[in-house]
Amino acid sequence: MIAYVLSGLVTGAVFAVMGAGLTLSYAATGVFNFAHGAIGFLTALLFYELTQAGVPALPSALVAVALFAPALGYALHKAMFRGLAQAGETAQIVATIGLTIALPAAGLLVVDVAGLPSADATALPRGVGPHPAVDVEVFAVRLDSDQLITFLCSALAAAGLWAFMRHTPYGLRMRACVDRRRLATLRGIDAGAASTLAWTLSSGLAGLAGVLAVPVLGLDATAYTVLLFASATAAVFGRLRSIPWTFAAGLALGVIQNLVAGYTDFLEEVTGLRTAVPVILLFAGLVLLNRARDRVAGSAAEDAPPPDHLAGLPPWRRRLPWALGALALAVFAFAGPVYYVSVAAQGLVLALIFCSFVIVTGIGGMVSLAQAAFAAMAALTCGWAFTSGLPFAAAIVLGVLAAAAAGMLVALPALRLGGRVLTLATLAMALLADQVLFQVDAFSNGTIGWALPALGFGFADTSDPRVRVVLLLALIGAVALLVRNLERSASGRAILAVRSAPAAAVTSGLSAPRTKIVLFVLASAVAGLGGVLFAISKGSITATDLPAFSGFVWLAIVVLQGVRRIGGAVLGGLVAVAVPELLAVWDLSAHVGAILFGLGGVILAKHPDGVLTQMAGLRHRRRERPEPAIRAEPAVRKRRLFTLEGVVAGYADTTVLRGVDLTVGPGEVVALLGANGAGKSTTCAVAAGDLPVSAGRVLLDGRDVTAWPAHRRARAGILLAPEGRGVFPGLTVEENLRTWLPDPEPVFARLPHLGERRHVPAGALSGGEQQLLTLAPALIRPPRVLVADEPSLGLAPMVVRQVFEVFAELRARGVALLLVEEKATEALAIADRVAFMRLGRVTWSGPRAEVDGERLTAAYLGVR
Repeated sequence: MIAYVLSGLVTGAVFAVMGAGLTLSYAATGVFNFAHGAIGFLTALLFYELTQAGVPALPSALVAVALFAPALGYALHKAMFRGLAQAGETAQIVATIGLTIALPAAGLLVVDVAGLPSADATALPRGVGPHPAVDVEVFAVRLDSDQLITFLCSALAAAGLWAFMRHTPYGLRMRACVDRRRLATLRGIDAGAASTLAWTLSSGLAGLAGVLAVPVLGLDATAYTVLLFASATAAVFGRLRSIPWTFAAGLALGVIQNLVAGYTDFLEEVTGLRTAVPVILLFAGLVLLNRARDRVAGSAAEDAPPPDHLAGLPPWRRRLPWALGALALAVFAFAGPVYYVSVAAQGLVLALIFCSFVIVTGIGGMVSLAQAAFAAMAALTCGWAFTSGLPFAAAIVLGVLAAAAAGMLVALPALRLGGRVLTLATLAMALLADQVLFQVDAFSNGTIGWALPALGFGFADTSDPRVRVVLLLALIGAVALLVRNLERSASGRAILAVRSAPAAAVTSGLSAPRTKIVLFVLASAVAGLGGVLFAISKGSITATDLPAFSGFVWLAIVVLQGVRRIGGAVLGGLVAVAVPELLAVWDLSAHVGAILFGLGGVILAKHPDGVLTQMAGLRHRRRERPEPAIRAEPAVRKRRLFTLEGVVAGYADTTVLRGVDLTVGPGEVVALLGANGAGKSTTCAVAAGDLPVSAGRVLLDGRDVTAWPAHRRARAGILLAPEGRGVFPGLTVEENLRTWLPDPEPVFARLPHLGERRHVPAGALSGGEQQLLTLAPALIRPPRVLVADEPSLGLAPMVVRQVFEVFAELRARGVALLLVEEKATEALAIADRVAFMRLGRVTWSGPRAEVDGERLTAAYLGVR
């Protein structure tokens, strides 16, 4: 048993290193990097080529891991990941999937063009240690030198990463960004720089895992993608936040996998079950540990629908291009060369499968990577049923029903999950079907598969590609009609409500579980129908014809074209077959297509709504002539320390502030009062740089800081105490103070009760202690401007007095205070001037002495 444990620890060490990199990049930026394994492969490829060129193994490893991999991570962040952080989850997933395909292709293309030693699955790369490897006996178990080096390097990486994150200012900033990214920027932390560092370190870890694993995995890019998902299991058990737990889970996963392989001979009867242990644990961890707490509508729910630039056109005008396109395809089917008609038919088969993404992702907002498994399920079921004697039509129906049933099974755990967790869960189920269910000979007929006849209509059958084109156009048209009716029906409105605001939808009596199940069943049935037609067109179906990883590429192709429209699915299907044909005609390497596909991911980072939406937007901008903005000149005011001049700002298409003019002088307290919804908190966000302005200026001591980001304004002396509690709950009291102060001891001298709790997580403090912790750094390092948004919210009266005593001290020290406070009595007691807001405008501003009951009542009741 100890032999299995030790060798499992070595395997688990690779899982741990790669999983730690996944956790680091995800926690710091919110982007789950599906290309993490591809980075490991590219680093391993460089290590192999360097060693083949005669460079010793250790310098080769150092160059690949310490220089190349971090530089690659830095470049990818600047070119792509930085933009993806602000994109929706669908765009994030698809863009990183694009890199998964493009990066290995780019490396292999360079190898081919440069005439370097061949790097493929047949290559036998060496490890970092002596070559050939030297056997070493550990606890009476024989391990080789590469295995020992793998474990030692992983342990050193774990210890070094822990020390970096816990005991350096860079690590503290990264953890602050993970805890509350918005608050970190308001404390002067450059979240972009922290993200850059996270991606650099994460890629270094991926490179280390790739080099350590290369003696076992070889140079097979697919093997590194599989390694990614095994490592994702460790990251999931670390909840994609805790690096120590991820390391522990990775080690445990390696041991469990070895023990299952060594002690479960009875599982040999179920093909693939023993090797599927990481996938099973991944799915179990996702369901048990990652139940969505806030939002469960799906992983694209936060993606705002793109603007409909064609909304002003009549229905016939909107449909005309697609009708003409369908007519052109039909004409081409009867007039074009048979070979190219067959290629078009193959593209339309894929387009039919791709339509399932429009239903589940485009409409439902749930990113599913199981569509290839649904297609394979239907095709194999149809083949099995037909071979068993069932009529062909009945076998087709049974296959589609089997796919729909599989969709319902996937939907059941989806009721508990949301976001990227749901995406990983669907992929885990697809891999499980691929590795276990589809390997059962009774179901897939082994490597032979099932033969299927052409579908006949009396006068013709689908052996003729022209008939296939017409049939597929009709079926895609039927799906398009289904999608249109679904979007316009009461069920469609319920789906959109659950997607955008699940909590509000539930309170309105809508059933989120039912809508999810309906979408998954419909999408899987459409994918199943496409899978059956794929098998009929091919004449047979085997378990390897529609692998689970195909769902990766399919999703990316559809999203690149436009996943919210059936047209995007059709265009995606045709592109998927046209690009390989063109590369073959032009005698270009197949790697070129994969690289172009990856470049599409970079484009998606900037334009996440796909090609069709971008084309419509370009046409719309050509027709539209923007009118010059007219801004009223602000009233001439005496120069102040902090000034808002004619500020217009809002969220998305909603304008909240409509020309706000406000000034605050040094040592002055301005109380900003008004009813809920007047725009007070938005004014605070604009002042701190947390919200950009569409017009107007923000001045600090006469200098225009309108374009400055929040962290730069904070460093210049504008500090926002946000509504609620301005603390990092996952950091200790001392670490919270260190985000603003180099030395927290003066705070502990002023506030001893905080010193007593210096090692306690800030999230465990009382509300009053958290608010004092928010304001305490300002006592030691006073800002030039303090913007306090509802500082007394939810606090006891005694704590409120302490908070306002802090404000009084700061005013005496020359700090300019902009105070938004729901308790008018406390605010007026300390204010020098008062400004009343209504509907995004300052309706009155003047000395505190001029405030009377009538003005106060009007401000809070929102009347003139």
